[in-house]
Amino acid sequence: MNTTSIKITSEKLNLQECYDFVADPSCGGIAVFVGTVRNATQNKKVTQLDFSTYKPMAIKEMQKIADAVLGKFSVTKIAIHHAEGLLTIGDVPVIITVSSPHRKAAFEACQYAIDTLKEAVPIWKKEFFEDGGVWVNAHP
Repeated sequence: MNTTSIKITSEKLNLQECYDFVADPSCGGIAVFVGTVRNATQNKKVTQLDFSTYKPMAIKEMQKIADAVLGKFSVTKIAIHHAEGLLTIGDVPVIITVSSPHRKAAFEACQYAIDTLKEAVPIWKKEFFEDGGVWVNAHP
C-alpha cells in the first residue's frame, strides 16, 4: 500500500486529490491543513508571493517528513503537496492531509508535518508588496 503522496508543482494544488489519497476505510479521522496566501503581513499589504525550491532536495526532505510522521504517529497515510512559482491572494501554496484511525494522531501528525516543513525543506518565499519585495526566509 502506498502511504505517502509528495508533490511540488507549478500547477494549482488540488485539495480533493490530497483528501482522496489519504481516505481509508480503517481511518476515523482525516486532518487537513491548507495554507493560503493572505493579503497582509507585518502591517503591509501583500500583492503576491513567489515560492522557489531546490526541487530534488525539497522532495527528499518532504519524504523524510512523511516517513517520520508514519513512524512517530499512529497514522495510515499522508499527503504533502506544495506549490512553486507566483501565487496571488487566496491561492494555496501548501496542502497536508493525514489519515488515522483516531483524530488526535491525525491532528498531531498534521501539525508536526507543517511545522517541520517550514523549518527543514528548501522552499523559499518572497513576499511582494505595493512598494517592493522581500525574501521571508533565507533566499535561494
